Amino acid sequence: MDTIVVGVDGSPGAHEALRWALTEARLRGAALRVVHAWMVPFIEAIPEPWVLGINPPGPPIEKVHETLRQEAEKVLESSARDAVEAGDVEVEVELVEGRAAQKLLEVARPADLLVVGTRGRGGFAGLLLGSVSQQCAHHAPCPLVIVPSAEERR
Repeated sequence: MDTIVVGVDGSPGAHEALRWALTEARLRGAALRVVHAWMVPFIEAIPEPWVLGINPPGPPIEKVHETLRQEAEKVLESSARDAVEAGDVEVEVELVEGRAAQKLLEVARPADLLVVGTRGRGGFAGLLLGSVSQQCAHHAPCPLVIVPSAEERR
């Protein structure tokens, strides 16, 4: 059975990509793998507090990590809800920790198709492609579809 991987981040563009991927999965009789990548921003740049000899203000990094993971789970669940509830396509949801482009490319390695939106939640709205879709376009290990949002099709 074919597998289609689609990246979601809760943005309108990702929603359009998921809708397109779900339709394509129906046409192909393929399984759909809905993936959301998340990470704690700049975590690798933060030294351990004991190295600095301080007790940093705010919640411990473990609490920040857990809170962000929980929020990422909510994004994934709400993004994939319609596809899962449709029930006519085998849907797998996967939460992965790390940089979105890198993780999507890894997950898509054995896939038959990778689907992303043109732009996600961050960055510069004036760009035709966001950083994730651009990285996927350059390094996709399988065929790639970049789905424009409804706004961009007008």
